[in-house]
Amino acid sequence: MQPTQNYDLVVIGSGAAGLAAALSFAEATAERPSPARVALLERSPESERGGATRWTGAFLRITEERKLDPDWPDHVKRVSGGLSDYDYCKTLEREVPATLKFIEEHGVELVFNEFPIAHTFDGGTARMTPPGNPKGGGAAIVSTLSAALDRHNNVDVYFETEAVRLATTDDGAVNGVVVRGNDGRLKLLGSQAVVLACGGFEGNPEMLTRYLGNQACDLPLIAPGIAYNRGDGIRMATEVGADTAGQFDMIHAEPVDRRTTSADAVLYGYIGGIFVNGKAERFFDEGKDTWDNTFELVGYEIWRHQNQEAYWIADAKTLAIPGIENALLSDVPPEQADSLSELARKLGLEPEAVEKTVAEFNAATGPGEFDHTRMDGKSTIGLVPPKSNWAVPLDTPPFIGIPLTAAICFTYGGVRTDVDARVVTPAGIPVPGLYAAGEITGLFYHEYPPATSVLRSLTFGRIAGSHAAAQLS
Repeated sequence: MQPTQNYDLVVIGSGAAGLAAALSFAEATAERPSPARVALLERSPESERGGATRWTGAFLRITEERKLDPDWPDHVKRVSGGLSDYDYCKTLEREVPATLKFIEEHGVELVFNEFPIAHTFDGGTARMTPPGNPKGGGAAIVSTLSAALDRHNNVDVYFETEAVRLATTDDGAVNGVVVRGNDGRLKLLGSQAVVLACGGFEGNPEMLTRYLGNQACDLPLIAPGIAYNRGDGIRMATEVGADTAGQFDMIHAEPVDRRTTSADAVLYGYIGGIFVNGKAERFFDEGKDTWDNTFELVGYEIWRHQNQEAYWIADAKTLAIPGIENALLSDVPPEQADSLSELARKLGLEPEAVEKTVAEFNAATGPGEFDHTRMDGKSTIGLVPPKSNWAVPLDTPPFIGIPLTAAICFTYGGVRTDVDARVVTPAGIPVPGLYAAGEITGLFYHEYPPATSVLRSLTFGRIAGSHAAAQLS
């Protein structure tokens, strides 16, 4: 097949990683006598550009000095049991300041708003340091970087276009992509380099079932954009000899309000309440750690062991936390009632079972003052499962509750890359001309220390684009 168009770089995917790669490459080559040509491919229509990035609030695990939480690389090492690529994590730490400068110079405004409950984004210690995020969330990143990219006349954006397979030279270098447009026909886009930035396999039920087993089909998507993440980048890369990394049978799932179809309707502010399943039985230690270190575990537990049905129950003490609404991201307010039995009926639970579970919990709560700003040590006594912190009796109306399910946010398993975002073989040798960035790249095992997905997508997308530009002949 002969190329119908020739480019210097083809980027597959228009989320944070893809936009950063295309824009950094376009800017790095802008002063050449003949500007390098870039193609950005996106499976979705233009109205849905941005993938998962567009829908996230995009918490950033950064300090106001524009640095990554210094504990994060070691945090990843601890929870992965040493399986994650530590050099990759340290590279992210080193490069975050440059990444934040990159997006701010293009017009993304970073804000540091107070959050109502403690987290460990600052040095691994539970505290109330305001987390960072772009004003306007991930949508602001997509719109701002897309506008900057659109100002480059040497960049072509193809919507409703699927990447089918990578083209290679006889000696194994990647030199293009076979694509299928909305006319259904195949064509070859020639290129000196390709960046895979098309997400994991969250939107592919077959792959989810292959790696996660039964019940994978019961996982709703946390946002519409990830429906386009079909695992094609992983498939195409492995077809040309790429290695994989990350835990393929693990996912980042989050507890979301099942009363709404709104994207990213996540429950973060649950520390003052309890979780129960469809039988009104507690199943999780809600105080084992701060919300940022447990919300993924709650989501996974709901999906894997609680038949995708759970409920959060709290009382007026949670409502009294200043700004708590900022940690309840659903567009539907919690159910509210003056009695537990009335709340149970609103949630669809058996009132007597709810009252029994809450009475047992209240009787087990120990002494001490409830303090949402730190790990307060207020725990239950003799209760299974325990509540290790914030174990305050649920005895003050109004009582509140939210019915929950688990939604998939991203998959762990993906393509293995080096610190220059180059895709590598099982021997660690870079595949010539092939890069990958974002959630297509495997990194995590066992747990995902959060608020870094957008950061690593932007950072390694930027690195991929800059490195590819430096290799141009």
